[in-house]
Amino acid sequence: MIWVLKLWEIILVCFLGVICGTVTGLIPGIHVNTVGAFLFTSSAFLLTFMSPEVLAVFLLSMSISHALLEFIPSMFLGVPDEGTVLSIMPGHYFLLQGKGKEAIRLVAVGGFGSILVTILLLPLFMIILPPLYTWLKPYIWIILSGVVIYMFIRLSSDMISLLWAVLLFLLSGVMGWVMFSTPISSNVSLLCMFTGLFGVSTLLYSMSQSSVVPEQNSFHNFQFNGTVLRGVFAGGIAGTILGFLPGMGPAQGSILAQELSGGGDSGENRDGFLVAMSGVNVSDALFSLIAIYLIGNPRSGIAVYIDKLIQVFDFNHLLLFIFASLTAVSLSLILCLKCGDLAAESIERIDYTRLSWAVIVLMTFIVVLFAVMEHSNVPFILMVYATAVALGLLPHYIGVNKSNLMGVLIVPAIIIYMGMG
Repeated sequence: MIWVLKLWEIILVCFLGVICGTVTGLIPGIHVNTVGAFLFTSSAFLLTFMSPEVLAVFLLSMSISHALLEFIPSMFLGVPDEGTVLSIMPGHYFLLQGKGKEAIRLVAVGGFGSILVTILLLPLFMIILPPLYTWLKPYIWIILSGVVIYMFIRLSSDMISLLWAVLLFLLSGVMGWVMFSTPISSNVSLLCMFTGLFGVSTLLYSMSQSSVVPEQNSFHNFQFNGTVLRGVFAGGIAGTILGFLPGMGPAQGSILAQELSGGGDSGENRDGFLVAMSGVNVSDALFSLIAIYLIGNPRSGIAVYIDKLIQVFDFNHLLLFIFASLTAVSLSLILCLKCGDLAAESIERIDYTRLSWAVIVLMTFIVVLFAVMEHSNVPFILMVYATAVALGLLPHYIGVNKSNLMGVLIVPAIIIYMGMG
């Protein structure tokens, strides 16, 4: 059935999927899984005039495009998603330095390169990963705890900053655990917490420092050097681990990529960190699907839908999806550069303070809107939202790494895998 598909048909479906993923990536608040759920619900109708493989290629292309393009609103507007929260700080730095176009190229190369790394290393992964899967699963909480302890030591300059890091990690972790223990949907919970912790708080701090968006350099200073290459491999490897291990989410993938790239949200090596962050997001979109073939277990919402569409996932399907992913990420690369450059050229003509307040109002509206749509307790959501904003401001003023706030996801994951949740 797979080889009945014509080459032009696959490329056309990839193109349509990339366009759809671009729209979902650029519009704040729209998650690719939401669109995927709608399409999967409509699959009984869609499959009357297309094959399951065609629909699966569309979903994969949409997922990859979304993973790359969502960095644009994250960097230029400070609007976070689960996979881009840590990119806000270095992305914002490049923007305020007039290097918006350079940041876009770092993100584009990171996403494109990480897919290549994932595919090139796939034969090795096919040999090593399946035997490790069953053995590692009971020890996930130990691995996560080790990552957290190493993060504290690595990112703290002295004992005071170490204590603050632990406190922020635990406070954000308590917030995450409380929110995930309520009947409120995870989509609303994540949107509320991430918007407050990483989006609105960053914008408020920038305005308090009287930040002004300078004229963006017409010519970027992007160079493909050893730092960028390290970031590409860091993103590809971290995304693969993220797509393979149970309990590993964007929080753990971000921290792993940060360490492998040797960068962070502050300091000199922001270039490698941005590349790695983009790489994690995009390579995870592919490897969470490859995990179906390797261990028979999908690792993302889109991968779950594809797994249900494809009854028997064999080697031919694997080859089809690898080709589709290369086509999709190539098209997404072009769109990312075009849309990113347009955003960089437009934002300098806008009053930064007014834009920031407009984004804050928009994101607050989106949080409330989603809370109402999901029939959540709106006053409670607003209380958590305000708490998240306050907590997100603390790292800026006390001088510690903001990635410590990823405890909002890591603490609940550790508790669950310890068997206590």
